[in-house]
Amino acid sequence: MFLALDLLSAADADMGTARENLRSILRLWTTDAARLTQGIPALADTEPELATTTARLTVTAGLGPSVFAKTGLADRCPASARDFPAFSTDRLDKRWCGGDLLLQICADSPLLVAHAARVLLKNVRSLASERWRQTGFRTPRPEDPSGGTMRNLMGQVDGTVNPTAPELDSLLWHQGEDHEWLKGGTLLVLRRITMNLDGWDQLDRKLRDLVMGRRSDNGAPLSGEKESDEPDLTMTRGGIPVIPATSHVALARHRNPHERFLRRPYNFDDAPLPGTSSNAGLIFAAYQRDIASQFVPVQQRLSERDEFNQWNTAVGSAVFVMPPGTTEDGYLGRSLLG
Repeated sequence: MFLALDLLSAADADMGTARENLRSILRLWTTDAARLTQGIPALADTEPELATTTARLTVTAGLGPSVFAKTGLADRCPASARDFPAFSTDRLDKRWCGGDLLLQICADSPLLVAHAARVLLKNVRSLASERWRQTGFRTPRPEDPSGGTMRNLMGQVDGTVNPTAPELDSLLWHQGEDHEWLKGGTLLVLRRITMNLDGWDQLDRKLRDLVMGRRSDNGAPLSGEKESDEPDLTMTRGGIPVIPATSHVALARHRNPHERFLRRPYNFDDAPLPGTSSNAGLIFAAYQRDIASQFVPVQQRLSERDEFNQWNTAVGSAVFVMPPGTTEDGYLGRSLLG
């Protein structure tokens, strides 16, 4: 579950007050999250029985560019988070965009996710209001103990090309080179993507594979045999590229080693809107050190030429700065707020 919030402020509130309110929110969240993730009820938990298991619960907090401006800290927001561009294929709905603050709550138990969300939100109601909520799901670990690549609702493997452990320092974790307070943190681009499942149903398997550049059955690139095989964009058959130049794989493929980021997609399947038969898609989370040099070039190529754009549309978009973790006697965001 992803939850975006906005700071509440009186008409005469100054930036110092907003900054103190932000500090209070992050202190409360740190304390409550530390307890809940250990199977201990939060301090003001009115349903402590729901907090006695952890189910691999994690709680992650993020800061939107707008909250830096509201608290007088605009110069401490990374430039690539402030200057996120628009893309030609976006059809954004403001109800799925922006936010001063973000909570990402994940667990193997939907009950625990719901309980953690309620606890974390109700304890800051006097300081912030909910802006939007997006709930997604992935294949539960008990169903796939290997932790293999998940599939989206179109049946495609999603998240194949992710950095491995040795690459994370250079691609994921901020090193503090321009913002010392962010060392050990990262930047998140969160996109809500709707899928035209009825239209996708009309394509046979061969056409689907050509659109994606991968085989539907095992996720292998059309030039290879296994999901992990590197796509060969130069391979031809009868003079025709095996992987079409306008396929998703061809355009998403990094042009240099730095155009990579950690993909963490979640499916959603909500009630259909009036006059529609489906409201399903993907909550696409991309984590990286620098949005401008990692995410943006890839997304620009996809927006310009990707055949897959006919069956998916970005309707929500937000960027968040994810501060580094904290020590037992600290709190999330302390390196920024002191």
